[in-house]
Amino acid sequence: MIKTFYFNDLRTCCHVLYDDTKECAIVDPGCYTATEKGRLVAFIEDNGLTPRMILLTHGHFDHVMGCAFVSGKWNIPVFMNRQDIPQTERATSYGTYFGYEFEAPGSDFTDLKQGDVISFGGTSLQVRLTPGHSAGGVIYYNEIERYALTGDSLFAGSIGRTDLPSGDLDLLMKSLKEQILTLPGETVIYPGHGPASTIGEEINTNPFLEPSETLS
Repeated sequence: MIKTFYFNDLRTCCHVLYDDTKECAIVDPGCYTATEKGRLVAFIEDNGLTPRMILLTHGHFDHVMGCAFVSGKWNIPVFMNRQDIPQTERATSYGTYFGYEFEAPGSDFTDLKQGDVISFGGTSLQVRLTPGHSAGGVIYYNEIERYALTGDSLFAGSIGRTDLPSGDLDLLMKSLKEQILTLPGETVIYPGHGPASTIGEEINTNPFLEPSETLS
């Protein structure tokens, strides 16, 4: 099961993944205001959930604004590909530039590698490295329930920007072709911004995926 929150003025998606065991994982905690943090806490407590981990799709500031709060409140580990440590190190300075003041996300990350399997409760997620939007971007794929958390690599009707530090359009297109668009067409994607979609829908309608070299 997935509960999606839209946090901060950039409308970053924070996904809470949970199952019948009542254990959960919190993906990209971009909660910024006290109200946003309260909404997240209330959902978890009202549903009797036990957070086990934070999963980051990448380290951009809008995805980690609430990382220190969440990890501290529940004393849970944070998983992220190490290539995005430079992004988390500059997160507070980037945030300040856009008018956000928040506690640094820290540096105690558990590194993620291609093919890793992350488990909590009765749920398992496959890690796929998807550099391009940032050097350490990853997606999390649930093969049983056929959903993927695609971060800022693939959106409904768009793809991630590549003009930020460590962004690379060629790498992103390679990641899309090899790691994301190879998922079954019925796979539901939950992006880092905007609504959910499916792999099939994006292959058929996403204008950024039209060039033949992207899907060949």
